[in-house]
Amino acid sequence: MRLSGPRASGARPRVPPLFYRLMSEIVCSCRAGFERDCREEFLQRALARGMAPLPGASTPGAGFIVIGAAESGADEAQLRALRAPWPVFARQSMLARARLPALPAHDRVSAIVTAAADLRQRVSEVWVETADAEATRPLMPLCRGLEHHLRAALAKDGLLRHDAGLPRLHVFLATSRSAYLGHADPRDSSPWPMGIPRLRMPRAAPSRSVLKLEEALLMFLTEEQRRGSLKPGMLAVDLGAAPGGWSWLLARHGLRVIAVDNGELAPAVLATGMVEHRREDGFEFRPPAKAHWLVCDIVERPSRVAQRMSQWFVRSWCRHAVFNLKLPMKRRYEAVMQARATIERALSGRKFELQFRQLYHDREEVTGFYRDLQD
Repeated sequence: MRLSGPRASGARPRVPPLFYRLMSEIVCSCRAGFERDCREEFLQRALARGMAPLPGASTPGAGFIVIGAAESGADEAQLRALRAPWPVFARQSMLARARLPALPAHDRVSAIVTAAADLRQRVSEVWVETADAEATRPLMPLCRGLEHHLRAALAKDGLLRHDAGLPRLHVFLATSRSAYLGHADPRDSSPWPMGIPRLRMPRAAPSRSVLKLEEALLMFLTEEQRRGSLKPGMLAVDLGAAPGGWSWLLARHGLRVIAVDNGELAPAVLATGMVEHRREDGFEFRPPAKAHWLVCDIVERPSRVAQRMSQWFVRSWCRHAVFNLKLPMKRRYEAVMQARATIERALSGRKFELQFRQLYHDREEVTGFYRDLQD
């Protein structure tokens, strides 16, 4: 797996067009095993917009999908529209504008720079990514090396300028010898390469579930929103709390937490002095006062969790909520859409924000986020 950067002397050789072709395709990375669900979401969006069925490819376990356009007649603007709002199952998503199916092993950098130049777009940054899957994880060292050399080469050619108003260049390695090139607005793509946040597990945390909630807060809220909605002294309710990872994290933000679960909480949670343990059923508990936050990670059918969340939202028992839906083995996309429909029907006529995303730290589940926008 040779890196092979640009040649040290003389002009960079012009790579023959044989090595790439311009096109428009959506390339999405996702959790390995969820390719079918990710593709189904795009197909349903296309049908809802009256578009012809979109061709493409998705290999089980590959960790990414490709949605084509040429055969369907869809133009670039239509493909861009399919990416909004952000897809539930996509970690990273880009509109690929060039495909390099046969990268030369002796000089990958020149081939990529040549294709990037033909896109005629200056960029603010370069990310070289691949899928988080068994077959492609060995490509990570190659990604890091290519990224370093590409930055230098693109800067030399005047294509890389550190201007926040410019798009980011994404290079997605499908294999060591094939790649996709595309541009993404940093405001319309994951803030992390490959859509994977690099979070550290706090030593005192009672469980790794704290990373799920931490990622959710980073994903769904801006820094300004986090400052405004996670203030010391605010009240939070944690349904299905045991062993208490989410309660512990909220307490670290200074929130007072009512942890609802018949199970035991870890000693580190109670040691915060900010958590009150209620041994009650999360589906029956009624808060003593309106909470700023509701968090819920109960192992139950998505339909039942959605109904419970709807009760909280309709009765204005909370202002914000983060909740997980444990997905079935089949028809997972359908289960998420049904849960969304349940909540939206219950809140008909009200102003609210509702998002669903499969986060990196999720497994067979997706995370929902709710915010009450009533005045």
